[in-house]
Amino acid sequence: MAKLWDKGFSVDDKIDKFTVGLDRELDIYLAPYDIMGTMAHITMLQSVGLLEKDELDALLVELKALYREACEGRFVIEDDVEDVHSQVELMLTRKLGDLGKKVHTGRSRNDQVLVDLKLYSRAELEKTIGKVKTLFEELQAKSEQYKNVLIPGYTHLQVAMPSSFGLWFGAYAESLVDDMSVLKAAWDVTNQNPLGSAAGYGSSAPLNRTMTTKLLGFDSLDYNVVYAQMGRGKTERIIAFAMASVAETLGRLAFDCCMYTSQNFGFIHLPDNMTTGSSIMPHKKNPDVFELIRAHCNKINGVQNTIRLISTNLPSGYFRDMQIIKEVFIPMFHEIDDCLDIAAYAIGNMEVVDGLMNDPKYKLAFSVEEVNHRVSQGVPFRDAYKQVGMEINRGEFEYHGTLNHTHEGSIGNLCTDGIKAKMDAVLGSFTFDKVHSAVESLVK
Repeated sequence: MAKLWDKGFSVDDKIDKFTVGLDRELDIYLAPYDIMGTMAHITMLQSVGLLEKDELDALLVELKALYREACEGRFVIEDDVEDVHSQVELMLTRKLGDLGKKVHTGRSRNDQVLVDLKLYSRAELEKTIGKVKTLFEELQAKSEQYKNVLIPGYTHLQVAMPSSFGLWFGAYAESLVDDMSVLKAAWDVTNQNPLGSAAGYGSSAPLNRTMTTKLLGFDSLDYNVVYAQMGRGKTERIIAFAMASVAETLGRLAFDCCMYTSQNFGFIHLPDNMTTGSSIMPHKKNPDVFELIRAHCNKINGVQNTIRLISTNLPSGYFRDMQIIKEVFIPMFHEIDDCLDIAAYAIGNMEVVDGLMNDPKYKLAFSVEEVNHRVSQGVPFRDAYKQVGMEINRGEFEYHGTLNHTHEGSIGNLCTDGIKAKMDAVLGSFTFDKVHSAVESLVK
């Protein structure tokens, strides 16, 4: 099979296999977006006089059929074809002859893969954002449901002060708000159009890059054609950083859940059918779901570093090193989405234990409450602190008061609505509707 860059000589089979790498397998994920980018590009070419109207119409008919195949999972990259770009052009040429070869006018595979990855990442980011929202809502609901159920809070893994399930669930919900802000930054970097940068130095063809930006629903352009090419690797690293932020929240939640389900804590229970057993110990009910979430999230945290090691310190211009980034970047989306799905499911089915703070071993968690009670009676804080400390040392400490935490974000005032308002504000800043409208107009 001739290459798009064929100049009359064949490539050594070993070199060909090594340089193609996993492109055929991974480019399947990019196929709908490569076709979409081609539709926008040729629509622009016709507008600037580089294609005739009947040529555009014929090409769009075939491209829309290919797009449907790709969306339905029927698109195939043949064994002797290098990548998705080559496959699309080959199929157009088979159907339309030399007309199929015209779609590459003013383009390079460099800006094709750039736009493919941007469009793919944009779609995957939207999916992940939806799953973060689902987990957020589950945590918010649990926070309200169990806001009056107390648990011990810890510092240094030592019993510290009273907390509540409302605070615990709500803390992770608010953490996801900040993660969503990081995802918004990744969205903004992603949703810029590199198409038309060609091999990284533009084209003498009279391209209209503003037109393709609108056709593909991008918010803006990567204006400088050299920077557009330099964005390869950088964009993926920024997205991976955002995914790592979500993964950090998920991993920390998973660690808490592993600890809180253990017999020594016993704060929460998973239904039996959501645990696994031991091949030797008949009593075991293991929280494997949270252990695996934790491990996957640690793995996801490493993706940004892998991308950095591949792309950092490369000079301007394109280098084949970038191809390897796809091998860690594309699977990352599926991995984080699976973790978000299963975390929301597990949280939704989790049972909490009431009455934990009645256990005498948590009595000292109320020492600060007693100090504050004495302060309210006029005792200077440092004196009240010393009095309570000495009573603890003598084994005489008792606390019979009631909790009265009223400030914003405390046990008695979770500010659930305020946290939701912050999340709604971030979600409202995404330009999903604009993207959907543009894509719908282009492919239908």
